[in-house]
Amino acid sequence: MKKLLSVLTIALLFSCHNQAQVNPKQQAVIDAEPVTVPLKDGKAKAYFASGCFWCVEAIFESVKGVDESISGYSGGFSKNPTYEASNTGKTGHAEAVEIIYDPEIISFKELVDVYFGSQIPTQVNGQGPDHGSQYRSIIFYQNNEQKKIIEDKKAALAKELDAVIAAEVYPFQKFWIAEDYHQNYERLHPNQGYIQGVSIPRLNKFKAKFPELLKSDLKH
Repeated sequence: MKKLLSVLTIALLFSCHNQAQVNPKQQAVIDAEPVTVPLKDGKAKAYFASGCFWCVEAIFESVKGVDESISGYSGGFSKNPTYEASNTGKTGHAEAVEIIYDPEIISFKELVDVYFGSQIPTQVNGQGPDHGSQYRSIIFYQNNEQKKIIEDKKAALAKELDAVIAAEVYPFQKFWIAEDYHQNYERLHPNQGYIQGVSIPRLNKFKAKFPELLKSDLKH
């Protein structure tokens, strides 16, 4: 079962609205030069953090052009993070996903639309019932073109909602794959309580909102 609450001080530690409190090691991650992941067999990779990775993995795997979504950790300063360590908020990492996709079918810009369209964009340090810096929203960019796409979308959404958008924008550095039992969790454990109460409703809400982006076998 996912941890639904965490200590408020941990939740505030890495908030983009509390930059004065950011750990110097975390600031170094934010200020780093982005790492570009090259195409492999014509497929690209993108990285997002948007709350529980069980939920986010399932959402992106429902999208046309996405071959695979892998759960893991990114955005922090420690090496080889684990689920238990990241949940303390002390590693700087957020639960994240690695998206392997075909850029001939779906663009990075559309993936950013999926990202913002499948979350509560104004929620700081969490999504839904999950709270803490490990659940904060981060979009990772690999080059200036991606950074501009993200910042333009974030600005437009802020104007549309007349609100501050919580997602942080980080240069991509490293993605650490999560433990095996986290992979494909929603698909393998459809009757688990958190999956029934949080993950599946979040996925269904996304599917209803973006039917044109779904894989053909998932359209109703």
